[in-house]
Amino acid sequence: MEVVHERCCGLDVHKASVTACVLSSQRRETRTFGTMTDELLRLAAWLQEEQVTHVAMESTGVYWKPIHNILEGGQLELLVVNARHVKAVPGRKTDVKDAEWLADLLRHGLLRASFVPDRQHRELRELVRYRRVVIEQRGDVARRIQKVLEGANIKLGDVASDVLGVSGMAMLKALVAGQADPVALADLAKKGLKRKRPQLERALLGSVGEHQRYLLGRQLRQIEFLDNEIADLSQEIETRMRPFDAAIAQLDAIWGLGRRSAETILAEIGTDMSRFPSEKHISSWARICPGQDESAGKRRSGWTGKGNRWVKSALVEAAWSAVRNKNTYYAALYQRLGQRRGKKRAMVAVAHSLLVTIYFMLRDGTVFQDLGVNYFNQRDREHITRRSVRRLESLGYHVTLTEDVA
Repeated sequence: MEVVHERCCGLDVHKASVTACVLSSQRRETRTFGTMTDELLRLAAWLQEEQVTHVAMESTGVYWKPIHNILEGGQLELLVVNARHVKAVPGRKTDVKDAEWLADLLRHGLLRASFVPDRQHRELRELVRYRRVVIEQRGDVARRIQKVLEGANIKLGDVASDVLGVSGMAMLKALVAGQADPVALADLAKKGLKRKRPQLERALLGSVGEHQRYLLGRQLRQIEFLDNEIADLSQEIETRMRPFDAAIAQLDAIWGLGRRSAETILAEIGTDMSRFPSEKHISSWARICPGQDESAGKRRSGWTGKGNRWVKSALVEAAWSAVRNKNTYYAALYQRLGQRRGKKRAMVAVAHSLLVTIYFMLRDGTVFQDLGVNYFNQRDREHITRRSVRRLESLGYHVTLTEDVA
């Protein structure tokens, strides 16, 4: 087999140790190092002494990150590879053999590197991901508040669309303070919720116990803390995203996408689309396209698989928002596929279409242009006409078509 890289190294990474195998045409040597910074510096010095040019390691949890931090920025070409892509034949597995196997695959050019952005972009990505985690935590607390309210016979969620809005927070704080009169609680409604005063008085008539007031007080403080954390994180992210302001404004024009979702997507994929040869590659990387599982000429499953969950969740959320506007291409795509394939598959298809749109806009620097709600009707005009005529004729009608020239 042809040798692609003459002097390379494979790293078998663990939490407390890393086994390194340097491989060349003259020799093969294996050493084990710790994962403390001083040990990793010794590893880097050894690789430089051995004149290694390429290093490969599996993306094992977060344990590859300290090694990547030490080795990046030098003359080495680092490859972080998916562990599922480099599994050896089972039965003879040791750390030494795993390192040798990685080095052997790397030497013959059989490894495909995962996308690892530069350090500045990785820092931005960690901030954006952490903000998403905090938002999810806020959602968990909101659901716990709803459970407490249901247990106290308070049906505020049946009347107010946002229990934790301005009006809802004022009512909940009054409940915690000991107010039990539904009329007095309904007086705290603001703006449009005032029109629902009779329904509010009925919904706020309950039996709130002392332990429920205690729980609500703790949970409301937690909500306020998380809101402050989200605001601080958003401010820090906005500062770091200033180089991407033009791209954010570009993506913000797409139906369903807002600033927060655009920040999430750009933090994951960046703005340089040259790393993805085509829209198919980026769709496969994000696992937002149908999977391939075929045997004996039969397609068994179209499961998308596990990809970048941050991009995937942001795109699916944007897709749900995009299809609400009934006069867009995305709404037409959703209606077209939802009838045959179901709502969830149709939503994944809309998310895939959004990602393809983002790819070409970032690659070519173009602006968003909606294809329109009649795109599929115009594209399949003759087919739709024939099908509609046949259906009417099957019901006993005689159909004569006249085209409107205007």
